[in-house]
Amino acid sequence: MLVSIIIPCFNEIKTIEEIITKILAQKSINKEIILINDGSTDGTKELIENRLNAKCNITIHHKTNLGKGAAIKSGIKKAKGEIILIQDADLEYDPNDYKKIVEQIINKKKLIVYGSRVLNKKRYKNKNFTSIYRIFFNHILTIISNIINNQKLTDAHTCYKAFHRTVINQITLEENDFSFCPEITTKISKLGYKIDEVEISYQGREYTQGKKIKFYDGLKALYVLIKYGIIKK
Repeated sequence: MLVSIIIPCFNEIKTIEEIITKILAQKSINKEIILINDGSTDGTKELIENRLNAKCNITIHHKTNLGKGAAIKSGIKKAKGEIILIQDADLEYDPNDYKKIVEQIINKKKLIVYGSRVLNKKRYKNKNFTSIYRIFFNHILTIISNIINNQKLTDAHTCYKAFHRTVINQITLEENDFSFCPEITTKISKLGYKIDEVEISYQGREYTQGKKIKFYDGLKALYVLIKYGIIKK
């Protein structure tokens, strides 16, 4: 199966070339790389044009910063793969984990697989998160997500989400920001699909290193869970 790796990118000049290199090193999967520059202003756009275009199958440039969800939607429209996989443009997640995620879909016939940062780990002793508060709020949001969506996830808001194309084709995405995560989990669940998880590695970064998700995004995630899980039928 062809795996479409969708990479939303906003102001990641320090990491984007390295993550592309790591993805290209994954020889065990048949892949296409779709890179979406979401209105970067730090030189990322020029780096992509000068050095990375030839390394990617498709590059897309948003004139302004529209948000992670908007970038993913642009990528999905261009994707040719039977499997859609989301990859952040930083180095928090390791493409070496692709194989175990993709194998669940190809060999075990799973339709949706999330890479969990806390599966089989002692959650509150996990040193790879940069803050105990992030662990706590991620845990609370995952619990709420599981209740609303009738799932048994350990990490609902992980970046690594992989979907068989037949699932994605049934969903109309609406959110443009980080709320892509709770939106797609909720809409998948309302269709009656079970989401499977595999253990992945993770190395969180600080805001000084470019991390962008904020406390507000956690509140928005809660609102989106309620919006699509309870309010909208």
